[in-house]
Amino acid sequence: MTRLVSNFAITLILVYVLSFFLPWWSLMLVAFTTGWLIPLGKFTQFFIPFLSVTLLWMLQAYALSSANDFILSKKIATLLMLDGQISLLIFITGLIGGLSAGISGTLGYQCRTLFHKK
Repeated sequence: MTRLVSNFAITLILVYVLSFFLPWWSLMLVAFTTGWLIPLGKFTQFFIPFLSVTLLWMLQAYALSSANDFILSKKIATLLMLDGQISLLIFITGLIGGLSAGISGTLGYQCRTLFHKK
């Protein structure tokens, strides 16, 4: 249980801090590293980074959009043919980040099992 919480917290904090300095794909480096250093089970190795980054990106998208009364988000949702549904746009944003982190976390775990000597 402590590995689950530590993987979740480390992924969440590092992705948040690195998002100020590095591009969006730095979350994949963080998820890969935590997958390598903190091994979990097969399903949880995908789910924990997925959940942490999804929540973070959805909260960040909401915070950034609410600062300007969702004006830009409404226009982007219209361009993406989402009928101006901001909540769906925020959900898709979180889903993209979560899938990227989950796949990278699983890759880190698989590389650990491949290269780790028993």
